Amino acid sequence: MTAPRPPLPPFTEETALLKVQLAEDAWNSRDPERVALGYTEDSAWRNRDEFINGREEIIAFLTRKWQRELGYRLRKELWSYTGNRISVRFEYECHDADGQWFRSYGNEQWEFTEDGLMARRYASINDLPIEPHERRIATDG
Repeated sequence: MTAPRPPLPPFTEETALLKVQLAEDAWNSRDPERVALGYTEDSAWRNRDEFINGREEIIAFLTRKWQRELGYRLRKELWSYTGNRISVRFEYECHDADGQWFRSYGNEQWEFTEDGLMARRYASINDLPIEPHERRIATDG
């Protein structure tokens, strides 16, 4: 059994903002196992055109993602919240092995269990090639 992951629903503006910041921090760690701990064992994702189920698939997906999305850096912004749901908009920047930079924009809808783990994550994402001088998010590589 996984320990509760505060803040717990029902969310207030303050706790929703904190949940978004904690998610941003975890994703920016680029540590698939750390990120996966915020999700239920059977969490269901839609990420672009991929459907991912459970922590093992989340870890495999994120491992592949960060092997090709180099210098990844993410910013999330609370869009709305109610009860056990939060919606965010986000952007992240990364580059591929050839040095081409991208900015990706998207929206996510999250649903949490009573113990604060994310049971569902649905993400819609669009990518835009950018030049290095167009970057807005500081990265470490």
